[in-house]
Amino acid sequence: MRRRKVVRGEPDELVLRLERRVAAAPEIPVDAARERLYSPGELYDTPAYADSLDARAHDWARAPRTPEDALCRALHDHAIDVALEQWVAGRHLVGVMGGHRVDRGEAAYADAARLGAGLGRDHVVATGGGPGAMEAANLGGHFADAPDTLADALERLAAVPSYHPSVDAWVGLAFGVLADHPGGRDSLGIPTWHYGHEPPNPFATAIAKYFRNSLREAILLEVCDAGIVFLPGVGGTVQEIFQDACENYYADEEHVAPMVLVGTSYWTEELPAWPLLRELARGRPMERHVHLVPDVDAATHLIVSGT
Repeated sequence: MRRRKVVRGEPDELVLRLERRVAAAPEIPVDAARERLYSPGELYDTPAYADSLDARAHDWARAPRTPEDALCRALHDHAIDVALEQWVAGRHLVGVMGGHRVDRGEAAYADAARLGAGLGRDHVVATGGGPGAMEAANLGGHFADAPDTLADALERLAAVPSYHPSVDAWVGLAFGVLADHPGGRDSLGIPTWHYGHEPPNPFATAIAKYFRNSLREAILLEVCDAGIVFLPGVGGTVQEIFQDACENYYADEEHVAPMVLVGTSYWTEELPAWPLLRELARGRPMERHVHLVPDVDAATHLIVSGT
């Protein structure tokens, strides 16, 4: 299975001096030389989301860019690379991709959570770290050892279906569920401040948040050495399918990672990505590793069994 080496060498003295320089700038909300991934509590570090580190970093990222700001963002993302390399070492990650518009309380949300729980018993669940299906999969990963408790959490979370109109209510309920059920399985979220309108979900225990979305997209796909499950989604999910397909297309048999598309009619009729993916894979080492399945139970079986 593939595993991208995220880091290319240790930072030299020039990089270290630059890190110290930007870290000393009081107007920069992030630590460009941080040594670990974010926790949910670090990003949501204030009672009101508008005052939080996550919101401040997003506002800063949208402001006019000075050379120092650009340097800080690059150094910050490099620091996240290093921290992520350390975090994934010794873990086997399976990705779950899907739409951010899926609300709590919907059947699709419960399906994504059930998928995360099934995969999380044998692997570490990794997502894009946002709301919707991503949140649900991280939630399921947290409750992988307690499926009955997961059902109760789903019912409770449905009281606040979306981060619209209030991020505070949405995230506050999530933290309440976590406070009542601590000690779940680790999972990973890899979101980006490029999509600042999508707050990170608190159910990912480790959060690798990037400023550059293109970097974040590539890394999210490449660290998932145990494969990726693609739930129904639109633009972002379709992009991820074919970005992952490109990695597999040029890989040898040893480095192909499984791709599982969930939803037969969705991926053949509504957004017919499957026929193109199947033809792209024909005759390549990846051919036997791409799958179209009707539901999340079939997807879980494929990944867990290593078929």
